[in-house]
Amino acid sequence: MARRSDHSRDELREMAIDAAEQLLDQQGIAALSARKVANAIGYSVGALYLVFKNLDDLCWHINARTMHQLLQALKSEGDKVDPREILKGYARAYLFFAEQNPHRWSLMFEHQAPDEMVSPAWLEESIAALFSGVEAQLCSLHPDADEGEVRFAARTLWSGVHGITILNLRDKLFMAGPDSALQMTDNLIDRYLDGWQ
Repeated sequence: MARRSDHSRDELREMAIDAAEQLLDQQGIAALSARKVANAIGYSVGALYLVFKNLDDLCWHINARTMHQLLQALKSEGDKVDPREILKGYARAYLFFAEQNPHRWSLMFEHQAPDEMVSPAWLEESIAALFSGVEAQLCSLHPDADEGEVRFAARTLWSGVHGITILNLRDKLFMAGPDSALQMTDNLIDRYLDGWQ
């Protein structure tokens, strides 16, 4: 087993997150444990807890990396001109990311830390960045809307996209065809925006 001095704290942190992601990808959320992650990188659980406060802290770091990757995927859709098409691109990227990384994507929403633990500000900021991209497109479509209305609309619209994504991952859309989820998010965005404007 490797000694603590073999790697810096930053290296150990990255190794642990990499190993945890591999565990998630191969075995799902239920398989994620400090012992399995520590074994995978050749360190003790005690050494792992010198870098992370606990398993919840490790999950937050995984979620932060996942959110960063998701935001990069969404950003790649921002080169369009029409805000409506950008929002549809965001939904497509969201669906595709969830399909490609189902366990990591699910961890962002299924991980529940104890009530007394407050999620770190840097994680909250990355979540806010997701909504800010949606809000920016809504502001372009409806520049007279007040900030509270835009915030509410962004969360309402994205809750619908998120719901379709969950049902698609669980094969519960009850719709034939490989593009059913994409058609549903396009339809949802068109109908919501038509009604909102």
